[in-house]
Amino acid sequence: MDFTGKKVLIAGGAGFIGTNLALALARRGAQLRLTIHEKPLQTTIPGAEVVTLDLRQPEHCARAVEGVDYVFLCAAHTSGAAVIRTTPLVHITPNVLINTLMLEAAHRARVARFCFISSGAAYPPTADRPVREDEMFDGDPHEVYFAAGWMKRYAEVLCRTYAEKIPNPMPTAVVRPSNVYGPYDKFDFAVSHVTAALIRRVVERHSPLEVWGNGQDIRDLVYVDDFIEGLLTAFATDRPYIAVNICAGAGHSVREILEKILKVDGYDSADIRYDPSRPSTIPVRLMDNTLARELGFVARTSLEDGLRRTLEWYRNNRTTSP
Repeated sequence: MDFTGKKVLIAGGAGFIGTNLALALARRGAQLRLTIHEKPLQTTIPGAEVVTLDLRQPEHCARAVEGVDYVFLCAAHTSGAAVIRTTPLVHITPNVLINTLMLEAAHRARVARFCFISSGAAYPPTADRPVREDEMFDGDPHEVYFAAGWMKRYAEVLCRTYAEKIPNPMPTAVVRPSNVYGPYDKFDFAVSHVTAALIRRVVERHSPLEVWGNGQDIRDLVYVDDFIEGLLTAFATDRPYIAVNICAGAGHSVREILEKILKVDGYDSADIRYDPSRPSTIPVRLMDNTLARELGFVARTSLEDGLRRTLEWYRNNRTTSP
């Protein structure tokens, strides 16, 4: 898909996905507008227009989408495992507002295509079997993700509604990522996910090195550069509506992920302490990548290479954080 000269809005330009997407689209010649809210950009994006907006306000959403061709909704209020378990509603209302108001504003502005980033956490549990796209509504999300999962599902239904169920429809693409990791991730322990938290503990040479849970949880990790390529592949399809898993298609235990991080970073003397009493989420989450492969996307970065790149980036860019 040729983005040269296209006016592209990335809502949530200071976040993990938004930052990496902005860098990728800048290289492709897009004219970028990035929204930020409470946090500044993490890096300079050449030629980008940066606007400070609160996307919970309809008039701010209208300003964000004015005159743009494409919208990528990367803005979201996110949390780590501890917050999700103890206060599951903390980010539901903000995200419902952002998602619904941005879709409405984009439709009114006659945006040519809209991309929503959903979540693999919205799927119902399928034990150790990779979940397919058509199984999203086959049951409730896992109990720990019940509220957040249904919030994502509601936004997906809205995306399909705008694409297929109304006059003057707006094509939409829904991307369901597995566990994305890489540069510009959140490394603050209060909000970080497992891979970023482990990388920080290894780089800082924690001793003992505490790991939440028993280390047996299985996750599909996809490096952020691969994820962005998959997202843009899904976005480029000519279907009015598509929902697609963007994942590596392979599972790794938390224990295995930690062992690879330790090996890559040369931390041979780590005193590892698993703590099953600390919050984790679900034991196994795997996603089927058949549809993504049919579209032409395959994750090409090995886990070891991705972890090495992320370790190097974090070591060179870390700041003092909680």
